[in-house]
Amino acid sequence: MAAKPAQSKSSTKTLRLRGKVAVVTGGSRGIGYAAARALAGEGCDVVITGRDAAVLKKSAASISREAGGRGKVVPRVCDVRDAESVTALFADVKKRFGRLDVLFNNAGISQAPTPVGDTSLEMWRNMLDTNLTGIFLCTRAALPLMKPGGTILNNISAAAKQVFPNFSAYSAAKHGAYGFTLALRDELIPRGIRVTALMPGATDTDIWQQIIPDAPREQMIPVERIAEAVLYAVLLPPQANLSELLVLPAVGSVGAKSSD
Repeated sequence: MAAKPAQSKSSTKTLRLRGKVAVVTGGSRGIGYAAARALAGEGCDVVITGRDAAVLKKSAASISREAGGRGKVVPRVCDVRDAESVTALFADVKKRFGRLDVLFNNAGISQAPTPVGDTSLEMWRNMLDTNLTGIFLCTRAALPLMKPGGTILNNISAAAKQVFPNFSAYSAAKHGAYGFTLALRDELIPRGIRVTALMPGATDTDIWQQIIPDAPREQMIPVERIAEAVLYAVLLPPQANLSELLVLPAVGSVGAKSSD
């Protein structure tokens, strides 16, 4: 009697998010890339966004390959600061999938250390438009596609609760995003949609090259650990509500601030 062929790892794995659809903004690198890979690895179809079409296409192919092709990975150019761009993104999600189960508002930028007196209006507006208004625009556009059991995670950063001098614009945006998340959480409880504030401490991403190039990257949280936190929040049973998820390096504070 011939032996049965060995099953591949992907065929034996229980895909806990098969049939689910997620949008990960800022998904071409860093935390967004790692989170998209973790979701796709569980069978979730994932739309990743960013502003560079070539980078997005390359990242989507890499995520799909690393996740074993278990979930579709769709690259979609979107500027979260622009209402029309955001509207077009979620119109495409509706056309492709007809639903949305997970929204990870991850797109964000940081700033170089800058005293308030040297902070330009352009820097101020860019911080708020990307890190606060972008979350609002994406959430507002996503909600019509979401049903009970859905999850919204906002990547807010530990800067929402900590004080970092010389990062006033960034801090203002993150504190605002935290307040928005708390209000949204209570608003959506009756709809059965979970809203979680994800607050990573210093995380090992390329953004540190723009902030503090010599920051001790080896002491920071690997992006894979943040992705595990995202997956944990998404996989909670519908009756569980996780309002905050603070993830800090084992060594405590690292550098001058936390990173997206």
